[in-house]
Amino acid sequence: MAAIGDVDEANSAIGVALRAIGDAEARTMLGRIQNELFDLGADLATPKGIEGALRIVPAQVARLEREIDRMNEELEDLRSFILPGGEGGAAELHLARAVARRAERAAVAAAAGFNPHALSYLNRLSDHLFVLARWVARSAGGDVLWQPGATRDA
Repeated sequence: MAAIGDVDEANSAIGVALRAIGDAEARTMLGRIQNELFDLGADLATPKGIEGALRIVPAQVARLEREIDRMNEELEDLRSFILPGGEGGAAELHLARAVARRAERAAVAAAAGFNPHALSYLNRLSDHLFVLARWVARSAGGDVLWQPGATRDA
């Protein structure tokens, strides 16, 4: 139940992010993801072995991976850790990513009997949201970079 609740919360956080995102392609990707998160919740709520149950399938995971790769091609290489902030919906996407990561931890902790593709989807989703946050931030001021030790002398 914790994983299902966390998936629902991640979906809600994506809904909040959508309010700040103007990019049509990003909005399309997030709309697909929101729908799939309902599929994922149904998958997590239905025990293995139930005939005809709605399940996350490898093609959904593969699509996330393709989108990650395509967005990464347009981004600069990371030179520093990224602080969870930024404009254009980036901060909201970082929050959604953190919630998705929590959902993944909850699902792994209760993984007995879960569809392994559901767990893979959650893993790839958090990476997708991270890359998407960078992707939308590039046209809104860029990534917010960590500056190690920047406040030691303050």
